[in-house]
Amino acid sequence: MGGAALAAVVVLVFFLALYLLQRYGDLRRQQRLVLLGTLMSWYLCFLIVFILPFDVSTTIYKQCVLDNSNPPDPVTPARPINRSEASVLKVCEEPWSYIPDGVLPVFWRVVYWSSQFLTWLLLPFMQSYARSGAFSRVAKIKTALFENAIYYGTYLLIFISLLTLATHPQWKLTWSELQTIGITAANSWGLLLLVLLLGYGLVEIPRTCWMSSSHSYLLAKTYFKLAKMAAEKAAAEENLADVMEEVATCNDSVRYNHSLRKCVDTIIMKCPTEHQENMSRNAESVGGEQNVLPTKRRLVTLHKKVITAVQRLSQARVQWSILLDQAFHLEDVDKSHSSSVRHFTHSFPSSQHRGWIHRFLCTPTVEWYWECVFRQSVHRLLAVLLCLLSAAVVWSECTFFSTHPVLSLFAVFVQVAEKHYNYIYIEAACFVSILFMCVCVYSTVFRIRFFNYYHLVPHHQTDAYSLQFSGMLFCRLTPPLCLNFLGLIHMDSTVSHQDRIQTSYTSIMGSMHLLSFISDGFYIYYPMLVLLLCFATFYNLGSRCLNLLGFHQYISDDDVASDLVDEGRELIRRERRKRQKSEDEGIRRWAWRERYGVRESTGWTRAGYTVIEDNQNSPVTKIKKSGIKFTRGDRELEEQQTVLLQDNSNDERSPNSRSTGGCYTSVSPSRRGVFDDV
Repeated sequence: MGGAALAAVVVLVFFLALYLLQRYGDLRRQQRLVLLGTLMSWYLCFLIVFILPFDVSTTIYKQCVLDNSNPPDPVTPARPINRSEASVLKVCEEPWSYIPDGVLPVFWRVVYWSSQFLTWLLLPFMQSYARSGAFSRVAKIKTALFENAIYYGTYLLIFISLLTLATHPQWKLTWSELQTIGITAANSWGLLLLVLLLGYGLVEIPRTCWMSSSHSYLLAKTYFKLAKMAAEKAAAEENLADVMEEVATCNDSVRYNHSLRKCVDTIIMKCPTEHQENMSRNAESVGGEQNVLPTKRRLVTLHKKVITAVQRLSQARVQWSILLDQAFHLEDVDKSHSSSVRHFTHSFPSSQHRGWIHRFLCTPTVEWYWECVFRQSVHRLLAVLLCLLSAAVVWSECTFFSTHPVLSLFAVFVQVAEKHYNYIYIEAACFVSILFMCVCVYSTVFRIRFFNYYHLVPHHQTDAYSLQFSGMLFCRLTPPLCLNFLGLIHMDSTVSHQDRIQTSYTSIMGSMHLLSFISDGFYIYYPMLVLLLCFATFYNLGSRCLNLLGFHQYISDDDVASDLVDEGRELIRRERRKRQKSEDEGIRRWAWRERYGVRESTGWTRAGYTVIEDNQNSPVTKIKKSGIKFTRGDRELEEQQTVLLQDNSNDERSPNSRSTGGCYTSVSPSRRGVFDDV
């Protein structure tokens, strides 16, 4: 049964990691090595979290068997054993998830060392490889090795120093002790970052859940995000325009028979479609002898700029669209609150992309009751539960070193269940506790942003560098997080100082007593700083410091935030008018088609003109089939009908186009024909 449970968890965790990768990464366009490295790093870290409760229950069962096989020596003379005492010796029942001996040590060794190889050696190299602007694999590998030379050189220096200590006659360190020193150093570095992220998540997650129950707060924050995103989108568009000008200059300078032309064509292929068409037309009209030829290094730098600029603009546009939909939905919720009809109405139903299951279950009435009645209560109840869990984690982090009496709440829960050998309760308590801590840490990793270098964006918009950086963080944070959790439940002898069987995961980590100043000092007292970080997060000290530096964060009592909220509200009004106008044009076009009997959708020819399919039931088609020739008046009438339909066939017009009145309408760049410039 335990092997089946282990196999099931291994498979489910793989699909969980694959789902997250599909949500944040682009499985079709990004490099396969990047996706594979990110998937493996996430998968290995999630495995540690989900398998650790099985290790705890298996260790408790082994301890029970050991205690029954070696009962304590009686101090008093021998006496007959009653039935209650005899039943105590037979209480050890094998847990449903029991994993046979020898499986978990091998499993943890493979998972741990694979994750460490990824985070310290492979992923940094792949980051530089993915961001390189070189045009060949060999050149990308050289660039990645050059950028990581100092990084790998530092590791080599540390390794040589450890070997020197190991061979010194005063120390005489064995290979296992060298491994323990390396593991301790890696876990200490991870614990430094872990406490920072954990302190932020323990406060921010319950507070976000509580504030999500207020529609006015959500709407104001969405306005704030929209104003910031509008500025970011404008900056991304300007940056892309500047980069495209540089690409156009190189395109005009390099002839088609030049050796660098292949590199220029590779750069152009990474540009948006409309810019590619403009460059192809300009290349035909310009000879290419006027500008100075670029160097290979300049083209490599330009290639990197193009990739970054296109990715940044794509992220900004997708986030802008998502924020618009959120703002429209929240405004619809406000209207539904004040409406007497218990029926939720969307302002733009055509923009709601929902599956048939969602449409079947979430009817307008059900949606109204959820948004206007139950949603606030559910979010507040969930926020209270999360606050209790956060308080339990903070209390346990500050008191887990006390074993007599036991003050850590998680240790109390596990020890009470251990007395009754309730393995299901033990695994459930461990799983909920460690999962909540992981959510607090991992959610901070998904929210954090380092300028434009690291930012996890959903809807397949995360770049390769950010995906790999998140994998590095997960691999470095998960092992110290699990060790910290084992210390909270007193299953780590380094903390509890108890003579009992260690978990298989702790045995792989080695004995921390080799470095007593870390095991008895840093591992005990440093996690207490989580209390100070929780207070700093509660009073928004970090956000206020960022505001002073010019990185605006949403704070309700800040003047700059209020100005951005007003700006976002005005942007929403403008976008609502545009979308409403587009909806009205679509309705008028549909009514025009119904009126004139044209039921087929219009298409676009290569030259950019509208083609109207003949309706088999229309009078004009019947006349054509009958073989009757058109007169000049009939042809003029048909041409007038076609022109009127063309004027109403465009959903979105450019700002320079005019309405139907005999003037020109806009044609999208992807649909321009050969004679458009003429």
